[in-house]
Amino acid sequence: MDRNQATGLILFAVVLLVYSIFFATTPEPPKEENPQITVSSQIEAEETAEDILIQLTAEPDSIQDLIAQRQFGIFAPMTRGTEESVTLENDKIIVTFSTKGAEISRVELKEYKTWDQRPLLVLDEKSSDLNYSIETDKGTLSLNQFYFNPTLSSSETEGVKSTILTFTAQAGNARITRTYELKEGQYTLGKYLELSGIGSSLKENQIQIFWDDRLQRQEEDIEESRRKTNINFFTAAGSHDDLSLTSSSDEADVKEPVKWVSFSQRFFTSAVIAGNQFNNVSLRQETPSDTLSIKNMKANMLLPLENGKAELTYFFGPNNYNILKKITPGFENNVDMGYFFVSWVNKYIIVNLFQFLEKYFNNYGIIIILIVLIIKLALFPLTYKSYIGMAKMRVIKPEIDELKEKYGDDPTKMQQEQMKLFGQLGVSPISGCLPMLLQMPFLFAMFFFFPNSIELRQEAFLWAHDLSTYDAFVRLPFTIPFYGAHVSMFTLLMTVSQIAYTHFNNQLTAQTGPMKNLGYIMPVVFMFVLNSFPAALSFYYFVSNMVTFGQQALIKLFVDDSKIREKIEDYRKKNVNKKKSKFQQKLEEAMKVAEANKKKKD
Repeated sequence: MDRNQATGLILFAVVLLVYSIFFATTPEPPKEENPQITVSSQIEAEETAEDILIQLTAEPDSIQDLIAQRQFGIFAPMTRGTEESVTLENDKIIVTFSTKGAEISRVELKEYKTWDQRPLLVLDEKSSDLNYSIETDKGTLSLNQFYFNPTLSSSETEGVKSTILTFTAQAGNARITRTYELKEGQYTLGKYLELSGIGSSLKENQIQIFWDDRLQRQEEDIEESRRKTNINFFTAAGSHDDLSLTSSSDEADVKEPVKWVSFSQRFFTSAVIAGNQFNNVSLRQETPSDTLSIKNMKANMLLPLENGKAELTYFFGPNNYNILKKITPGFENNVDMGYFFVSWVNKYIIVNLFQFLEKYFNNYGIIIILIVLIIKLALFPLTYKSYIGMAKMRVIKPEIDELKEKYGDDPTKMQQEQMKLFGQLGVSPISGCLPMLLQMPFLFAMFFFFPNSIELRQEAFLWAHDLSTYDAFVRLPFTIPFYGAHVSMFTLLMTVSQIAYTHFNNQLTAQTGPMKNLGYIMPVVFMFVLNSFPAALSFYYFVSNMVTFGQQALIKLFVDDSKIREKIEDYRKKNVNKKKSKFQQKLEEAMKVAEANKKKKD
């Protein structure tokens, strides 16, 4: 209430008082039967009028106190104060708090910038709302309505320095304390809450946490950012789950206790981790129709109090796998390492190899080349076996062609004779394919690793200004369906190298028919698919193709087809009377059954 309002109330009270003295109707004489009651009633009426006048003419702050007392009860004195900002800072993050609510209002990551070189904020009061509330005898009260007094201190444990910020709100014996601890070299912020002296005013022994965050744009490619942004959570029982990456909206009501909840973007994560557990967790995310935010996230949960105390931890930091797995169990799931059959390659091989090479090289293009060379060298025995298998098939091609001429009209008989020939010559039709299949997890692993690798973010190589996004070598004035409005040079190089490798491979295997043409179609398909993928991925596949091409060319120099033919003939002579294996017998029986069934149908 300002001065003008107070003056108006005083004048209004004076008018009422003058009117009651000079113009009010004189009351009828009281009955003699009960004079004491009449006098008493008149005295009470005068006292009530005097109380009203005192309240109306009271100072503005006193009136506010009366209103606050009715609304907040014993917490009323906590609603008065001055809002100020307080900052905690270490070598990783800067966290800003408001004394109104003692809550986080801003978090900046010091080591990173946005795609357009602005300070990178993972939480901002303009787009985020983090609210803690309690159930009292006056209803639901938000702690963000209370004013706190801040106190800074420091400590050191096992050589690790910490800065401690304690916020205290006091009203008589009632006290609310919110303490934050920020350690050096950490992206985590510890938080401790304590409510004391409240007594029966607190109706429920828990705190309601509501977190509403409109995640701000941090990367140039907004569509790729949206495809990699979602809510993750981990239950107290030890299972990870998440909301959809692809749906425009998704939600979940988690009935079992939850250990942590995170708002995970492509390269950065904001999360809240319970000291014990969260209950009744409700989650929702949606993709807005505008470009003001990446996705809008909401999390609602209950934090139990034990003797008026609770503990939790915030995380604000990068999606670095080695950092996340040290935070709390399951937290590394904020980085998508792929499906099970490829995730082990990323988690146990590629991540550690990448981290090792970073110690000696600061050019990530060179690191990618070295990773290709190391993997190809480790898989060389498989590559060699694959080449020998294909060479054997190429050597016996004349025999296969003879069978095709003889049994071309009978596919079943043709298959039987082929299997018989393979058994006589000691050649397996899958000997060239199986080693390549064993290498596939490494190829697919990169499909997940490079798009989610924060190490590549804003790292330039050759013409690519950022290996974590596509290298737009040429911008098109139009959009090609399923391709885009730009030309990625690394993707083109990958496509050309794959076509060249396919041509070379077809010559080695003497490939004919539909499979030969399919080998040329697939690189073109991948050109469309990978045009908007990170440049690092296309560059890796390009280098991998070139190294494989070189390996096979080198093997060809040392492997003589005539010697392979000699070995095949030697095998034929030595095993001319060899009994068929059980596998061959079962395979032939299956073919005979299939042929018999076909004849019955005919």
